[in-house]
Amino acid sequence: MALSQAANLIEKVLGDKPTSVTADEDAIHHDGPTHLACTWNGLKSVKMQQVPLPKVVDPQDVLVNVTGSTVCGSDLHLYKGGILQLKKGDVLGHEAMGVVADVGAEVKKVKKGDRVVIAFSVGCGTCQYCKEGLTTMCENTNGSKLQEELWGDNLSGIQGYSHFLGGYSGCQSETVRVPYGDLNTLVIPDSVPDEKALYLSDIVCTSYHNVVDTGFEKGQTAAIWGAGPIGLHVAQWLTKVFGASKVVILDMVPSRLELAAKEFGVETIDISKLPSGQTPSGAVREIFPSGVDVAFDTAGFTYAQSFVHKAMMAVGLETDSPEVLNEAIKATRKFGRVGIVADYAALANGFNIGALMEKGIKLMGNGQAPVQKYWQKILDDYIIPGKFRPEIILTHRFKIDECDKVYDAFDRKVFDDDKGVGLMKCFLETKHSAPRAEGTPALSGVPQ
Repeated sequence: MALSQAANLIEKVLGDKPTSVTADEDAIHHDGPTHLACTWNGLKSVKMQQVPLPKVVDPQDVLVNVTGSTVCGSDLHLYKGGILQLKKGDVLGHEAMGVVADVGAEVKKVKKGDRVVIAFSVGCGTCQYCKEGLTTMCENTNGSKLQEELWGDNLSGIQGYSHFLGGYSGCQSETVRVPYGDLNTLVIPDSVPDEKALYLSDIVCTSYHNVVDTGFEKGQTAAIWGAGPIGLHVAQWLTKVFGASKVVILDMVPSRLELAAKEFGVETIDISKLPSGQTPSGAVREIFPSGVDVAFDTAGFTYAQSFVHKAMMAVGLETDSPEVLNEAIKATRKFGRVGIVADYAALANGFNIGALMEKGIKLMGNGQAPVQKYWQKILDDYIIPGKFRPEIILTHRFKIDECDKVYDAFDRKVFDDDKGVGLMKCFLETKHSAPRAEGTPALSGVPQ
């Protein structure tokens, strides 16, 4: 791409980013029934509002009373204005489960009263990609022209994730409408509590997809960049299910690294404590002199480290930083593999393409995970038998009423002194929720 073309593309991307606005108490007008939802109102501004109650508007719709949702790192991309085409009043949230309240006339697999998990992505079930089980590549649920121009194709819609991803109302709410409900919901047996089932909506399947799609094999070694919920779940899959011989995980949050070492027996590297002059890849090489077989990027585009990349992102010379990828490539053995499940948006400067080519590294964009392809198998083969514990990353339980405070706390990386742990993954309960499952975090206020 010529420099002028790249500049024009970045200008278009940045020009379509949301800008700061003043929250308006009367932004959403309604005359009929309402429900409580978390809405986007500008940069670092979300608000709990009463918004119109969703209805069945298509014969394939499923209406779900939400019993559990969450806030995650991907939601912070929205909060910080890093996702395109947000509109004031958009209801946020892409991970949830609940009880079916109503169904359209053509829905056959679920019925009123069923407990269901909701897929974060919206597949239609009839296009070529959906028929292949690749629901996040659905050709019929997202009409964003900007996405097509940026990437050459459109991905599927995503619940509660801006008009760049279809404009669907989100799940950080008391009720949500699920289009194509037979495909995009999974019935959960009563033996599996919400706290174990909820994360099938995204991160459990996303982490599994990262491992499977990258082609990890038993006995291989791995390095994971990022010890957030996805990275920790990747570590759990590698050590508890896929038979990795040795794994190292890199992050800057001590409590997360401690959890990884304690629960999964992995090596840990605190990037913030590396000796002067040592790089993350150099630290990995001290443990694996020849490099790891597979590296996993679960950190993503927002983690610029150097002043140069922070400055370029600030002034719009790039949308993404390639630093994590460059380090992962350097830490990977010759003819090894690097899998990217973390979010990247558009363009990055200074990508080490020479190392990629000359070392024979296979760099794989894993894409947004097609959870509908995996969730039944994961539920039956791993969660129900206890071979995989989704709730291991769950640190807090809050009321949905405090969702706006949760965003702020996550953004500030608040450490909860009472619990002795930082916020990592929370369970947001609503008026429809069942009592918490034994052994999961008790309801508390949002730490300040």
